[in-house]
Amino acid sequence: MKEFKEIIIKDNFYQSSSYFPMPLTLIGTLNEDGTLTSYGSYSLIFPYYIAGKGFYAMVLECRNTSNTAKGLLRHGKCTINFLPYTKKGFKQHVDCGFPGDTPEEKMKNFRFTPIDGMSKEQDPNGNYPKVLKEALQVFECTWVKDLDNAQDDKVLDEYDGPYHNFNGITSKYGAHFILKIDHILLKDKYYDSLINGANKRNFCPLPTNWGYRDSKDFWCSDFKKPEAEGIPNREIDLSSLRYAATRLNTDVQFTDDALKTIVKVPRPFLKLVLQGCVKWADENGVKVITEKEMKIISDKRAAEKKKK
Repeated sequence: MKEFKEIIIKDNFYQSSSYFPMPLTLIGTLNEDGTLTSYGSYSLIFPYYIAGKGFYAMVLECRNTSNTAKGLLRHGKCTINFLPYTKKGFKQHVDCGFPGDTPEEKMKNFRFTPIDGMSKEQDPNGNYPKVLKEALQVFECTWVKDLDNAQDDKVLDEYDGPYHNFNGITSKYGAHFILKIDHILLKDKYYDSLINGANKRNFCPLPTNWGYRDSKDFWCSDFKKPEAEGIPNREIDLSSLRYAATRLNTDVQFTDDALKTIVKVPRPFLKLVLQGCVKWADENGVKVITEKEMKIISDKRAAEKKKK
């Protein structure tokens, strides 16, 4: 195989044995007595529950003796702050990623501005980690400690096991935290971009982190101009839609005009959409779904999304 060379897979393979683009975030957690928010630099933070659950979640991977792990084990709350790229800002990320500093030492010359978030605004008497004013986007999160029976995990100097599989203390050195997303906060410009449509001028300029590579440097890529490519305009033919509708376990019927409203739904989601329509019909005593009912269903879904 002349085109590639195989590399040895080592610990932290995403940065020691490969190039892996990741987000650049500062995660805020409370110190031991809950009086100070300190921030650690993280890129191993990814979407976890994205649909079909009662909530949405991220998964964080970190050292089990880090300030972030200790803060989550003690208080169960964090903020995930996505910041724009500047040279000075990136230096702060690197400083916050250095292990061994106490929360108080980390925050001594901190260059960003911690402020209260939505959780504090909604619950003034509660104690929550602060968000960063300079962030473009913030997730306020709660650790779902009962998953994988991790609710009894404590802050220790060393962990000898037994370990959990995917939540809490997961190895001698590592921890995973399933984080329920309580709030997603966006600066006005990028809120409008998501709601009203993104373009090259209003796309959120988040940088890409490349991790710690050569025992000397951290590497980060500034945001570059985004390029858009339209989604393929593929339609399912009406006969396929009729076939899919007749295979449902229901006596609810769809007219052709109703089915024409969903010709652009991708095939993997077609059954789910049809089942949702049937559920609405059963709840409302409807036996024949026409174009009129499809509009009602569509408007209902749009209203529910707005509430979320």
